[in-house]
Amino acid sequence: MHAVMIAATFLFVLAAHSNTRVQTGAPPLLMRQPTVNESAIVFSFAGDLWSVPRDGGEAERLTTGAGRKSSPHFSPDGKWIAFTGNYDGNTNVFVMPAEGGVPKRLTYEPDAEGVMGWTNDGKKVVFASSYLSNTDLIRMFTVPVGGGLPTALPFPSGTEVSYSPDGSKIAYVGGFRWQDAWKRYRGGQTTPIWIGDLSDSKTREIPRNNSNESHPMWIGDKIFFLSDRKGPVSLWAYDAKSGDVAEKVPNNGFDFKAADAGAGAIVYEQLGSIHLYDLKSGEEHQVPITIKGDFPEARPAFKNVAPLIFNADISSTGQRAVFEARGEIFSVPGSKGDIRNLTNTPGVADRMPSWSPDGQSVAYLSDAAGEYHLVIEKSNGEGKGRTYKLGDAPAYYYNPLWSPDSKKIVYTDNRHMIWVLDLASGNNTRADTNPYENPAFSIRPAWSPDSKWLAYARELDNHMGAIFLYSLETGKATQLTDGLSYAISPVFDKNGKYLYFVASTTVGPGHAWLDLSSYQALNPVYAGYVCVLRKDLPSPLEPQSDEEKIK
Repeated sequence: MHAVMIAATFLFVLAAHSNTRVQTGAPPLLMRQPTVNESAIVFSFAGDLWSVPRDGGEAERLTTGAGRKSSPHFSPDGKWIAFTGNYDGNTNVFVMPAEGGVPKRLTYEPDAEGVMGWTNDGKKVVFASSYLSNTDLIRMFTVPVGGGLPTALPFPSGTEVSYSPDGSKIAYVGGFRWQDAWKRYRGGQTTPIWIGDLSDSKTREIPRNNSNESHPMWIGDKIFFLSDRKGPVSLWAYDAKSGDVAEKVPNNGFDFKAADAGAGAIVYEQLGSIHLYDLKSGEEHQVPITIKGDFPEARPAFKNVAPLIFNADISSTGQRAVFEARGEIFSVPGSKGDIRNLTNTPGVADRMPSWSPDGQSVAYLSDAAGEYHLVIEKSNGEGKGRTYKLGDAPAYYYNPLWSPDSKKIVYTDNRHMIWVLDLASGNNTRADTNPYENPAFSIRPAWSPDSKWLAYARELDNHMGAIFLYSLETGKATQLTDGLSYAISPVFDKNGKYLYFVASTTVGPGHAWLDLSSYQALNPVYAGYVCVLRKDLPSPLEPQSDEEKIK
């Protein structure tokens, strides 16, 4: 197959939205990382910083140009904004006036830096970076607003810093959140908030029960912070004098994602919306925000999607192939002819095409209806495709594969189930289920030449892989291998007499699958095997010996 350059018109999801949208009563705008002063809220949206009055209204863009701008923080007097910017090809610390203006770059280290806040006097910006670390831990630094070299805080690691009112201590997250959205995680990498003394580097932890804490905000005698200790992330406060911890803004919905304090209020993000919590009254409300902009990324454009090709399949004759590229399905000639976009569905994720053995149709997965369905189009692109519901929806589905007679399709889902779709009736039948969550293991069913059987690998209770056969006539699954080896990747020969697969007898316990190595940490050796599917057939591997024939 020759290399192909494919150009397709596409739209980002944002292009389907109106240019003007009020947050209240409308889908979220994904406004993130808000900060607040006496008169305004600044937040990150679409890679830039925007400002809106505290009471809400139409937001004004503060930054433009290439590169992503994020993590804004007002200075204590509210006159400056420190933020993380990528103007010059590297992620560094910048400051600019609160009402907007030309940003001033403060750091020049080759490693990425992320703004965390300010010192109390407003003379230094606090940021986090690993540029002086010999591990993956991130350290905390300050850099003067007027220019100068960064100074490391006297702690071995940390992020998300807030100073005590007298400037002698900090509240900070001692490590880093290696996954922002692992909900209800209670493992060894939960994130406590520590109170660190800048004079002797001693620390103590805000009381918790292995919950995830973030975004400390030291206000008077209290340290406000976000926590998932009751389930969804909500706003809490720790009294530094009494040691009491109390929930300030309960939450039964989507997690609070970011928070910052300033001018008598705490501003926080929830599902892309901005909320304001008044420290004096204890009341909170959502801030109505309207955003207008040209958003070049959302305009229709021509893109070369050749570097983004996935999930190819070839026709039975080899004259053409189908490719998934940037959510579209393309039919591509082997050497002569034009490339055809079979779907032409900007804003829809079409994926995993499969060409029917009779050459007439192409099947693929599509979320055009909201949830994933299977769509079958004519391979020449003419006419309207037919849509089929899939089993146990909603789910993510994978690897549709036609039966040799082009009458059925087998596929799998994210619940590790094997499904068979009968195209004539539209019925979905569950053939089997892999019992374990193992990203290193692939079920991958294969059809028999007569379209009556499926062969696939499935894990057993001992986590070893075994080969199974499923009869479409009886609906019964039969284990083929003994389970003492790790057998995978079955495939029928073209006559249906033999089943080939690979297996290892040297697999042993090693790392868990969370390390993406399953039970294969001992570098097992695999060999090819063949199974004779009929009793009256000889083994193709019977011992042979050349002998002199005696007349």
